[in-house]
Amino acid sequence: MGTSEPIRLGLVGLGRAGWGMHCPELTGKEDKFQIIAACDVIKVRRDAMAKKYGCKTYANLERLITDPNVELVDIATRSPDHYAHAVMALEAGKYVFLEKPMTLTYAEAKRLKKLAERSDGALYIRHNRRCEPAFCHIREIITSGILGDEFEIKLRRVGYSRRDDWQTVIDCGGGQLLNWGPHIIDHALRLLESPVKEMWSDLKRIAAVGDAEDHLKIVLKGENGRVVDLEISGGAAIGQPEYVIWGTRGGLTAQGNTITLRYLDPRQKLPRRKAKRSTPGYDGFGTPEKLNWIEKTIPVKPKTVFNIWDELYRAIRKGGTFPITLDEAVAVMEIISAAKKGTPFERS
Repeated sequence: MGTSEPIRLGLVGLGRAGWGMHCPELTGKEDKFQIIAACDVIKVRRDAMAKKYGCKTYANLERLITDPNVELVDIATRSPDHYAHAVMALEAGKYVFLEKPMTLTYAEAKRLKKLAERSDGALYIRHNRRCEPAFCHIREIITSGILGDEFEIKLRRVGYSRRDDWQTVIDCGGGQLLNWGPHIIDHALRLLESPVKEMWSDLKRIAAVGDAEDHLKIVLKGENGRVVDLEISGGAAIGQPEYVIWGTRGGLTAQGNTITLRYLDPRQKLPRRKAKRSTPGYDGFGTPEKLNWIEKTIPVKPKTVFNIWDELYRAIRKGGTFPITLDEAVAVMEIISAAKKGTPFERS
């Protein structure tokens, strides 16, 4: 700890996440991370890594993990393998960066957390959507207080697709709960800002051709009374804003790189009002009142942004605090397991 040398990284799984996401994200970060090894069962993928990065390649995970030069094992394998692969790396005393979902079940997540706490290595969960600019900007708006007390939040990630890849198959760890679910549930728990008091969920298969759910709705109510209503769907033909937030003095919607705000002018002092029992007139409901609304559309541009790889480097090399705690990641898996329980989509 304290050295400024790049972290020597071994990448496990060279598919859509490993090759398609992790590798491009590491471009330009060679001062922090050096890919020195890679592992995949498919030879053409290993060859592509060796050609591009000049790294060692392994067909066998155990050989990569026992490579003494590998400090950080970056796991981007299929979801059902995450638990076993993380266990192997932690037992070898390695740092582990684990792609979401952390595991397939809450029980596995709790066991993995306990193992990480007694390991010589450390476990970091890749909930990279925590860094999403819109999410960060919206949290800044909430903190500013201009919306008043937020009482309901709607989170949406919807579209329509007749998917047929492995992420539609239950035995492969498929389903939207384990795909988009960890990201949006993590957002929900952060925006709830309270322990969960009540939960309701519904899972369906609409358009995907596998046997896993591709449409889900979860409603969480916090002990603070706030409600977060989230939907993730691959069967929604008409979209909705990604974020809708209602507060006692205003609200917002957000889609893509745009946030639309409508809130009461903070300079306007609202006189106290008292409900009347008398019969109202013909010209309206209650006493007329002029409310000064501020309405504007702004680009997504948070004051503070962060990158999950930079935070990982800071945690490992500088002793910093990684922004996603293991308790937070385990809490996400608790919601996922609760939503699946007793449904046809629960993995046997």
